[in-house]
Amino acid sequence: MAKTERKNIKLGIFVMVGLLVLIVSFYMIGRSRNIFGRDFEIKARFNNLNGLMEGNNVLFSGIQAGTVKTIDMVNDTTIEVTMQINNKVRPYIHKNAQAAIGTEGLMGNKVINIEPVKLPGAKIDEGDMLGAQKLVSTDEMLKTLSKTNNDVAAIAKALKETVLRLDTSEIFNLMNDPAIGISLKSSLEEINMATKNANQMSYGLNALVGNIRKGKGAAGLLLTDTLLASDLRYAVADFRATGGNAKKVTGQLSDMVKGIDYDLNYGKGPLNALLRDSSFTIKLGNSLDNLQKGTDGFSDLMDATKQSFLFRGYFRKQEQKQQKNKPKE
Repeated sequence: MAKTERKNIKLGIFVMVGLLVLIVSFYMIGRSRNIFGRDFEIKARFNNLNGLMEGNNVLFSGIQAGTVKTIDMVNDTTIEVTMQINNKVRPYIHKNAQAAIGTEGLMGNKVINIEPVKLPGAKIDEGDMLGAQKLVSTDEMLKTLSKTNNDVAAIAKALKETVLRLDTSEIFNLMNDPAIGISLKSSLEEINMATKNANQMSYGLNALVGNIRKGKGAAGLLLTDTLLASDLRYAVADFRATGGNAKKVTGQLSDMVKGIDYDLNYGKGPLNALLRDSSFTIKLGNSLDNLQKGTDGFSDLMDATKQSFLFRGYFRKQEQKQQKNKPKE
């Protein structure tokens, strides 16, 4: 009987030790601790853990590398996190790696992500402090999203009011008027035609300028022929000299006209008497009448002489000579 009790006690102790070892093993596995290997510790400091707790996982490039061992408050703005990392990952972590707080999935537990840097760096040592990378938390994202939603709501309200005002404005009435569209289309066609005409005119002007530069045409000859330019210069000089001479002649004529005007008004010559003396004018008229009468009498006398038998033969001979000398038509 005593032996049986003794065996039961030994069996109970063995079972209790086994259960204790199993519990410790489960605890170590749950804490992601290496039971048979050696771990090392590194640290990082953050301003906000965003719900990170002891025992949360630590990932290196997305691979399970360790767990969060302790969380200590350094001051009111700094929190120090000690991470227990598997010694197998140690050769791949460098001193310039960055630690950031993330989430497992969309709404999972918080984790620490250790991201390597492309720049070369020394291997990490026990107790080294990693640089912390500040990430935007979900709360901050929600606050920003809420503010953005408010801004979008305000913009939508203002846009709605603007659209309503525009809908009742004359601009929309003009836009909905089909006659305006037809007129606008016609105007655009006229503008297009004017643009084509302007292009053709520009092409013609370019061709004209090119011909002028090549010395073609009157304008090109005038602008490029040096001999013609010299002749034109001499012609302008002659024209200026002629203008000066004409000015002198005009002055002389002006003086002559002034002299004639003075002689007519105040002179005593026959011209003044002829133009201003009325009695002299009458006498001159009578003399011209007498001269006309004498001429008429002489003409009658010559006609009578031609009819006289003494001179009739003479005048006939003169007429025959004139007819012979007259050229034939």
